Amino acid sequence: MDGPGLRYVIFTQGCPHHCPGCHNPQTHDFQGGKDADMDQIAEQIFGNPLISGVTFSGGEPFVQADALVPLARLIKDRGKNLMVYTGYLLEELQAMDRPGVKQLLELADILVDGPYMEGQRDLTLQYRGSANQRIIDLNKSRERGEIVLYRSEYEDLW
Repeated sequence: MDGPGLRYVIFTQGCPHHCPGCHNPQTHDFQGGKDADMDQIAEQIFGNPLISGVTFSGGEPFVQADALVPLARLIKDRGKNLMVYTGYLLEELQAMDRPGVKQLLELADILVDGPYMEGQRDLTLQYRGSANQRIIDLNKSRERGEIVLYRSEYEDLW
């Protein structure tokens, strides 16, 4: 599962982390992948009324933050939620002096942060692969001024 509800997932190409055991190693190469048409992606997302949100996965989405921001804005303007996976910690992203990174963080609702660590692999975890990774509710974190972990309404069922 790539987040709560029925989601459209966008896999970005290029990742500086190269986490051993990554489930998407084919996305590490910055020269791989293919260009995508944002209008076509938007049409697929908004053409399906069952889709409740969009997930940016990787590769590393924050490497391509500038290119993702316009789509992220459209997603939010159309009332969908946005989840982003990253191998960076939230604190590392916040310290980056890149406007696109800051904008993408502002638009995201949920962030799964931290590198995948094969030694902490746990298949029972919701929305993440290793125990070191956090699922951060960015909306509540912004409201409270501190990191608030995401809690699904269905979490107790897991």
